[in-house]
Amino acid sequence: MARAYGANASLLAAFESTYGSTPVDGYWQLPFVSTSLGSEQGLIANDLIGLGRDPSAPIRDVIKVEGDMVVPLDVRHIGLWLKALLGEPTSLGTGVVTHTFASGKPSLPSLTLETGLPDIPAWFVASGVMVNSLQVGFARSGAANATVGLVAQGEMRRTTTLDDTPATRELQRFNQFQGQILREGQALGNVVSAQLTYANNLERIETIRSDGKIDGADPTVASLTGNLEVRFADTTLIDAATNNTPLELTFGYAIDADHRLTFIAHEVYLPKPKLSISGPGGIQATFEWQAAKATSVARMFTVELVNDVSSY
Repeated sequence: MARAYGANASLLAAFESTYGSTPVDGYWQLPFVSTSLGSEQGLIANDLIGLGRDPSAPIRDVIKVEGDMVVPLDVRHIGLWLKALLGEPTSLGTGVVTHTFASGKPSLPSLTLETGLPDIPAWFVASGVMVNSLQVGFARSGAANATVGLVAQGEMRRTTTLDDTPATRELQRFNQFQGQILREGQALGNVVSAQLTYANNLERIETIRSDGKIDGADPTVASLTGNLEVRFADTTLIDAATNNTPLELTFGYAIDADHRLTFIAHEVYLPKPKLSISGPGGIQATFEWQAAKATSVARMFTVELVNDVSSY
């Protein structure tokens, strides 16, 4: 009997023209690190009495299709996830193209995702997939990955794949050593680690339906939060936190001028952290920051992706 292995798993993705409607073509094969996206249907204890001490059969609850997917931050494939997170980008250039994704769009596209386990064989197709959040961590070494939070309308299991010949793009990953963090356009020193999370804060439309699915997932007020863990070497960030002075923070990876990924939080507010001395070693401080809409650019968050892909 065959057993499923992650090494043989596959992931296909295509944007939907109508929410929850599975496309018949236009699929891309995507790399991923791990996934917990899937459907679950809980049980509710039966409340009947008068039939003895042993309970009656439980009642089935609604179907939920949610989960996280860890994907690589790479030169080309990450653009699809950014489009699902922030909407259609503005793409300029020929050969070397700059894709600019901006926060604040009133509506967002949905995806169909197929997770394939050919050893069984079984292909799990999630439709009406919306990207609720994207979290990126910065460190001194290691692979650069992002965790994508997903909310879907439904899932079905197939015995064959949706697309035997999906489109592919060459994989070229960013690595942590290629990262940098800027404050107001200047390198921010003494940063040990950092993290940013953009969330659409999707509201699930839980109407009464015979199939137990949601009607949709609508974006509400977005949020952009994160943290900076820094070695205490000067009072620059402490002063900004004390005076409630907003900063522009830029987080980015660059292989070269033609292959870059940049996250810009235009107006960041820092809390004043408590400094603790726990021994003779270096002193560190952690700033749990929050971002807001900047009037200068009329948005909170911008992502720039430079690559050789003509459009997403």
